[in-house]
Amino acid sequence: MINQLHKHILEELRTNIKTDTIFVITAIMLNLITLAINSAISSAKSQNSMIIMFIFVALIIIVNIISEIGLTKGKQAQTKLIKGLLKMYKDNDVDKYYDSSLLDTYRSRYNLFILAILFTGIVAIIVPFIAL
Repeated sequence: MINQLHKHILEELRTNIKTDTIFVITAIMLNLITLAINSAISSAKSQNSMIIMFIFVALIIIVNIISEIGLTKGKQAQTKLIKGLLKMYKDNDVDKYYDSSLLDTYRSRYNLFILAILFTGIVAIIVPFIAL
């Protein structure tokens, strides 16, 4: 039974990582694509350009908020899963093979992903309006 539980936790961790990867790539790609689109729109200077730019800004904000929430939940899930693994390893006297300080490394990585999304989003919003 322990072996099955171990496999299940590892599979949950893999799924968590895939989901987090999708959040990061989607948000950053959207930010960069919207930066390009809004920069092109700002140079056109048509009557509707500001409306279109604000629609894309709203999209950036919504997708970035969703990504930030998703990554925060992913970080929480990963922490719980790894703590469960550590308890299982300790109960089976193999905890010496897994350094628990890796949890801090994983948390730092999540924070860096969140910052990358945040700053590319800020740049995608600000730069086109400066170019006006």
